[in-house]
Amino acid sequence: MALRRLLAGLGFGGASVETVLDDAVAVPGGVIRGRVHIEGGTVDQHVQELTVGLQTRVEVEAGDSEYTRDMEFTRQQLGGALHLAPGARHTVPFELRIPFEAPLNWYRGTLLHPMRLGVNTRLSIAGAVDPGDLDPVRIAPLPSQQAILDALAALGFVVKHTDTEQGHLRGTRQRLPFYQEIEFHAPPRYRGLNDLELSFATDERGADVVLELDRKSGLLTERSDTYFSFSFDHATATQQDWTGYLHTRIDAIAGRRGWL
Repeated sequence: MALRRLLAGLGFGGASVETVLDDAVAVPGGVIRGRVHIEGGTVDQHVQELTVGLQTRVEVEAGDSEYTRDMEFTRQQLGGALHLAPGARHTVPFELRIPFEAPLNWYRGTLLHPMRLGVNTRLSIAGAVDPGDLDPVRIAPLPSQQAILDALAALGFVVKHTDTEQGHLRGTRQRLPFYQEIEFHAPPRYRGLNDLELSFATDERGADVVLELDRKSGLLTERSDTYFSFSFDHATATQQDWTGYLHTRIDAIAGRRGWL
């Protein structure tokens, strides 16, 4: 994946930047490898700083309004200052560490819609900072996270929508200022359930999982949300019967449509 950007519009003398990512798919806690190609324009320039970072689009609620904004959640400087002569070409390799809490956007060969997630490359020249463009990346679940997603798929849940929201999941190990919600269509076997939303709060040891169940209304009851959570360790998560565990928990809450 590559994207060449002309920087003349910001007074950069026609310099260009192209970021090439080597890894097709990465995972939380892993690295993204790539190279930044810089080509000089028509005048001498002094590159003060070159950085790469991960960025996603986050939903923000403020009072009665809601909007989205781009939020970076890690950034790394690449080397030091650089003289950029007219027409000169430089290649800067990099390895960018992915936080364990990074949102997921790739599951079993399918992009999770409508996640916007990628590497942003910024160049600072003579006090001006190129805001950067996004080179899309694919971040797949860790084996432990995939075990949970696979269990839901085995129960008949189908991914409906995925986004990230600013805020904190109470009682979890979350550190980033936002969390991801993966929303699923509920299968007919859970007659009292409309949808299910899943969030991971992950670190190097394991993860806390928060599930939100959107229960259907009954004859005398209104539609409501019910939450339950659990935790796992990466080392043992793939050895658990998550299909049986999740079915038991979900069926107890929404296995049938409540009337009272």
